[in-house]
Amino acid sequence: MLLNTDLQNTLARQTLQTINESLLIIDPYADRLLMSNVTAQQHLGYSESDLSSLSVSQLFKHCIVDLINFTDQVLTQQSGWSLDLCCCHRDGHPLQIEVSACAIRINEQSLLAMLIRDRRQLKKQEQKARADNYIRRGLGEWQQIEEIFQEIERENQLLLQAVGDGIYGVNASGQTTFLNPAAEQMLGWQAEEVVGKDIHTLIHHTHADGDHYHVEDCPIYAAFHDGAVHRVDNEIFWRKDGTAFPVEYTSTPVTDHGRLVGAVVIFRDITERKETEHNLHAALEEVNQLKLRLEQENAYLQEEIRSEYNYKEIVGKSTAIQRTIHQIQLVAPTEANVLISGESGTGKELIARAIHESSGRSERPLIRVNCAAIPRELFESEFFGHVKGAFTGATGDRAGRFELADGGTLFLDEVGEIPVELQGKLLRVLQEGQFERVGDSRTRKVNVRIIAATNRDLLQAVRKKLFREDLYFRLNVFPVESAALRERQDDIPLLASHFLNHARQKLNKPQVRLTQGDIRRLADYRWPGNIRELENVIERAVILSRGDRLSFDLPVPNTTPYPMYNPPVAREEIYAGNLMTCDELRVLEINNIRLALQKSKGRIFGQTGAAELLNMKPTTLASRIKRLGIEKNGLQAEAHD
Repeated sequence: MLLNTDLQNTLARQTLQTINESLLIIDPYADRLLMSNVTAQQHLGYSESDLSSLSVSQLFKHCIVDLINFTDQVLTQQSGWSLDLCCCHRDGHPLQIEVSACAIRINEQSLLAMLIRDRRQLKKQEQKARADNYIRRGLGEWQQIEEIFQEIERENQLLLQAVGDGIYGVNASGQTTFLNPAAEQMLGWQAEEVVGKDIHTLIHHTHADGDHYHVEDCPIYAAFHDGAVHRVDNEIFWRKDGTAFPVEYTSTPVTDHGRLVGAVVIFRDITERKETEHNLHAALEEVNQLKLRLEQENAYLQEEIRSEYNYKEIVGKSTAIQRTIHQIQLVAPTEANVLISGESGTGKELIARAIHESSGRSERPLIRVNCAAIPRELFESEFFGHVKGAFTGATGDRAGRFELADGGTLFLDEVGEIPVELQGKLLRVLQEGQFERVGDSRTRKVNVRIIAATNRDLLQAVRKKLFREDLYFRLNVFPVESAALRERQDDIPLLASHFLNHARQKLNKPQVRLTQGDIRRLADYRWPGNIRELENVIERAVILSRGDRLSFDLPVPNTTPYPMYNPPVAREEIYAGNLMTCDELRVLEINNIRLALQKSKGRIFGQTGAAELLNMKPTTLASRIKRLGIEKNGLQAEAHD
């Protein structure tokens, strides 16, 4: 490290200066510090107001017992001197001092006037005094003084070399005066390369964002213009090889006889700290994102629970349902996308859930999106999420359904309702597994399996340019057909019993039951609304039930009449929705009762009697048979007016 001649001369002059005395006036009885001079304030590191606010015991807290003894001695003997005391410097370390004190009285108040001297400073004064003596003695003594300065210089060099922080000095013109080894190592410059040069243009010329750093704005140079200490922790220095590293630094002004002559800069490489802070912020952000995601998943699952699914498993034994179960078993273990097609109400979502629960993604959620229920303008936000301020009403960040389904399955119900303009973005996610939230430029990656469902003819929609062909083939990797209930006649008793159990618990009517007649009526109906209609019919029947008997309210089936009916009017007129006369209605009732009697083999009462088949009271049916003149064998009765 090099020291220029000006600084060496300044240091020598300061060393040889007469030491100013530090003066304190204290009140030993009130434990108060009444007055301090500037030298004392500088010596102890306090401002006048800060020093006045301290008690004497606080200032001498490291030697309270010795202070009490010394004070008693001075008050008794009117003066005293001690090497046993020490003061507390502002930075907390004790100063070993020499104290001379005398007792004084002001306004009848006994006070102490104390002169304190730094014992280390006294040692230097002794050295300086010896040097003065040597100068007076001649050249031989001057050589000894020179050795003293060399020792001081050597100690300074050792100190600068031992410090791990980078240190360099600049004069009032901004030229470098010295550079310690730590600074050389961090900056890549040798001291002789930078001393005498403008160091700002070498290491501090550009901001982190690439903008030019004007020297007028530099806090380092400001220190020897305004005389203040400047501390900065968010800037960069540039190495000799052109790379930059983050630093924190302190620029402290240097004065000579009250004149600002330069500054000393102490800096530290904070790359590791910045990386640690970045990693910590990233970890906290990840934790917050995971927390938000779990909260959103929980809210979604709670919403699903509140929707009260009435069954957890596929119910049925028909050939059609067994074929569907077989398809589920084939495709579930794979990662293939599935397209479930079928009429409304056939249980497409139940099939999707069965596929998900049988797959390797069952530990992650199945996220459902009803594409038919989303407003067109909210499709993109619903699928991909949005950031705060992306549009009016976006008061916070929100994860989309793809993000919630990451690692799991996304069920796109009524997929044919997705607008054509969004289908391309959906296709990109399926192909690349990437998307951006609305209003965000950050690309996010997801791993999602798609199960789609529709009651539309998507191929026809493709031909009409209402659905993208490439998206159709991407979804239709493995098609599954959800059979209509009319194709599952064997499953109707099982499904009816299943729904009845749920309805009885839900409506608190445990006594109601299905009869054979009920089952036959349900089996004879064509169920245009499929399983959903059956569930609703069962629940409505439980609500309308009287006692243990269910009360079904099924529409008249639009089917070919039973062959044993023999009404005198044309069958097309009766079932075509035309008005009927009273005679036509009477004939229809007679033939219906005849059919019930025929099925029950003439029995009216009992579980398999005609009354149960017709859902009538036996006494009411018997009265009606008598009134209409119907014979119990149901074959030869005639109607009577």
